[in-house]
Amino acid sequence: MAKPYFKPVPGAPAPLRITVQRTVRFEEVDPLGVAWHGRYASYLEDARVALGDTYGFGYLDLRDNGIITPIKQLHIDYLKPLRYAEPFTIEALLHWTEAARINIEYILRNQRAEVTTTAYSVQMLVDTEGELIIVQPEFCRGFFTRWKEGKLDNA
Repeated sequence: MAKPYFKPVPGAPAPLRITVQRTVRFEEVDPLGVAWHGRYASYLEDARVALGDTYGFGYLDLRDNGIITPIKQLHIDYLKPLRYAEPFTIEALLHWTEAARINIEYILRNQRAEVTTTAYSVQMLVDTEGELIIVQPEFCRGFFTRWKEGKLDNA
């Protein structure tokens, strides 16, 4: 990637990471056997769910604390195609932020470890009534404090 998706925050901890393994399924390809571009959002979702569940910051954790996290931005850079039956990995990196949002970067690699796709998503925080949350709620502040103190268990 020529330019980072998210600006580094001085004094912030390293991003939290997870890697998910997948194989391109028949239903995900176009007539030429290439993974259809519309399927990539689902690939990113697989990694996003695994990342959140691993670190205790998943959709259900957030929902149970009155926080809903709709996607505000989704950006994908396609560099090389993935093809039918090809194994690949999706690495998700949660980036530190002081804002009331969730910044995740993604790196997809083929079986030769070549980067095929890079992407990012930004999720906003809303309460259960759909109102925008503009300051990190207590649950998020606690999570970010544990992260900064190195106290997150990545099971």
